[in-house]
Amino acid sequence: MKLLIVEDEIKTGEYLKQGLSEAGFIVDLAHNGLDGHHLAMTETYDLLILDVMLPDVDGWRILKSLREASKEVPVLFLTARDSIDDRVKGLELGADDYLVKPFVFAELLARVRTLLRRGANHTAELNLRIADLELDLARRRVSRGGKRIHLTAKEFALLELMVRRQGEVLPRSLIASQVWDMNFDSDSNVIDVAIRRLRAKIDDDFALKLIQTVRGMGYMIDTPDTT
Repeated sequence: MKLLIVEDEIKTGEYLKQGLSEAGFIVDLAHNGLDGHHLAMTETYDLLILDVMLPDVDGWRILKSLREASKEVPVLFLTARDSIDDRVKGLELGADDYLVKPFVFAELLARVRTLLRRGANHTAELNLRIADLELDLARRRVSRGGKRIHLTAKEFALLELMVRRQGEVLPRSLIASQVWDMNFDSDSNVIDVAIRRLRAKIDDDFALKLIQTVRGMGYMIDTPDTT
């Protein structure tokens, strides 16, 4: 699942991005309201984490724009503004939750997962499927042919990216930026090793092979009869 964090405190934003990435999410981070507003309005996210007091465009305005555009993406306000009036204003504008700084990351992560489960029932697919492979996004579980497959957080994020873009060749550079949040180094074999490990878990015990290598271009997931 893909999240957007809009947070002008550099350390807080990077801390959140690292923690949520390690939990298996794909995370974009904006350090000011203008960039956050642009991303929120033009990209597709499963959840937004917004600060209220932001340079250029504040969190209230970002949320108001989203709801006026009929974008029902779940929004969690994360802010130092802890007055009852502020909480009420956020909820009345259409926020789904409100967490006050300072916060404990475990609580934030629990709230994020709760909102994603709730949102999946209304605005997004709860499960992704290709052939007999199924991803349960809310519980972060994978099964194939009814058999549970245990993946690491990064493996799950990689598989989710590939399944969401089924049939599309994903260059190594795109995988590196989306899953590892890093620039692709042509001398690194991180992506190839990750694909190899994922393939061992997803494909090796099954006759139908889903993960495909497109020589000189990248990787994709698809059923052979549709390629």
